[in-house]
Amino acid sequence: MLLFILSYLGGLLTILSPCILPVLPFVFAKADQPFRKSGLPLLVGMALTFAAFSGLAVLGGIWAVQLNQWGRWLAIILLTIFGLSLIFPQFFERFYEPFNKLGAKLTTSVGKEPSVFHSVVLGAATGLLWAPCAGPILGLILTGAATQESPMESVWFLFAYALGAATSLMLALVAGGKFLNSMKKTLPMERKIKAGLGVAVLAGVVIIVFNLDRTILTQISKLQTEKWESYLVEVFRPAKPLSKSQGGETSELISRITPNLQGGTKWFNSPTLVLGELRGKVVLIDFWTYSCINCLRTLPYIKAWHEKYKDMGLVIIGVHTPEFAFEKDPLNVAKAIEDLKITYPVVMDNDYQIWNTFENNYWPAHYFIDRKGVIRAYHHGEGKYEASEKVIQDLLKEDGSEEMDSKLVQVEAKGVAAPAQFKDIKTPETYVGFRRAENRRLQPYLKQNQEETYVPVSPIYSNEWTMAGTWLIEEDSALLTKPGGRIHFKYHARDLHLVLGPKEPGAKIRFKVTIDGKPPGKDRGLDVDANGFGTVTENRLYQLIRQSPEKEVKERTFEIEFLDSGVQAFAFTFG
Repeated sequence: MLLFILSYLGGLLTILSPCILPVLPFVFAKADQPFRKSGLPLLVGMALTFAAFSGLAVLGGIWAVQLNQWGRWLAIILLTIFGLSLIFPQFFERFYEPFNKLGAKLTTSVGKEPSVFHSVVLGAATGLLWAPCAGPILGLILTGAATQESPMESVWFLFAYALGAATSLMLALVAGGKFLNSMKKTLPMERKIKAGLGVAVLAGVVIIVFNLDRTILTQISKLQTEKWESYLVEVFRPAKPLSKSQGGETSELISRITPNLQGGTKWFNSPTLVLGELRGKVVLIDFWTYSCINCLRTLPYIKAWHEKYKDMGLVIIGVHTPEFAFEKDPLNVAKAIEDLKITYPVVMDNDYQIWNTFENNYWPAHYFIDRKGVIRAYHHGEGKYEASEKVIQDLLKEDGSEEMDSKLVQVEAKGVAAPAQFKDIKTPETYVGFRRAENRRLQPYLKQNQEETYVPVSPIYSNEWTMAGTWLIEEDSALLTKPGGRIHFKYHARDLHLVLGPKEPGAKIRFKVTIDGKPPGKDRGLDVDANGFGTVTENRLYQLIRQSPEKEVKERTFEIEFLDSGVQAFAFTFG
């Protein structure tokens, strides 16, 4: 919806561009006729034609990304024609001369009796005059978004853009000839602007030829919409999105009254705790969830602090706020707490009530509370463990209590909890469900909440993934409904994890992974053997790849094949 609004606003501003000049004479030809029978049908015809014609540019961009090499060459030819038509006016004028003549003929044939049909056709011809100027660039900008959705969604964005432009032209139509005269002052710049746009289109062709479009077009889309979309999100939906964090600064003392812990659905390792009854204690609130790799890598430090400082007045409370539905199950959480050997109190926050009272937005997140019940510092994400521990020590010392060992804990985390190699992580956390999925390449296009048989797209490029087999893609996960389904991912990191689980409790789903087409061998993760075989038995994070330390971390192609149906795939994470 936000992109639709942004497209409309972009079209609304089209009136400020010299590209609109070829259109204005036809629009103002209707200025002295009834708007309902003349001006309005013209604008509707123009918007429809523009959306259809410039939609070819978007489809060309989609062909460039979604289809095979034949489709890419079709896209190259189409975009090259668009670009040349803007750079070389002679070609532009000859190619569109029939539409100019048609427009002129229709303008003079209407006479005194306005005709809705003639006005719509005139608008259609006008839209064809306008589309080559605005259409190709708009198509290139939207290609990054279009690769993630169906073609029709992108055409709807174009229609919103055209509708916005039609609105601005309607205002110009009401303003009359004075506006046209003022716009003519910019006429000398029009040809230069068109040529510049044409060069940009041809540059896009070069990008496609050299396979750079996978990343560059996506970035173009983000550059054009990110700022305004973020602004609109803040205006219409002030709450910040949930997110995970890879690190952040431990804050200075902030002296904020601590929220309460009301809303917890179940407590582990402790009866229900009330912060008001913990006055005199230093409290560390740790927001986490058991399938979050960032949280799992933080846990060794949380547990070490608990062991060292629990008898000195530190109380650690883990607030388990779920990301996926299976993390709301008390049995799953209880097993995770046991497997992870967590002995400090943990409260389930299934309804996000504690999360919201702390105005939290991150997994993991740590809030440090002094003996008077005031938040004195906080930290989002992994890292900064030394600074966090020093905050704990300072808060414990504030009441003038006994001297403590100021040495910091020494942690040697292993397995999944081992520290990430952030310098080598060039692939972001990637969700499989349709609500947050990015960089997917599916053929046919994604069918939300519908069973569909997908075929793998080849080749895939950096940070892209594709799938094969019969899947039901839901909001937060993808369910394999027939055996033999596969997921391919081109990634760059030392570790690759995938959050998986059986749809039916107790089911065992066999799988096999390969890296660059071969069994992982020494690059296997904790949950697979050297030949790449493993079994999904419960809902959790599975470590599938950990590249051996003697190897250089580089871009690799990962594949997982599920030998049985019934598995749910949620999210890829990296380390």
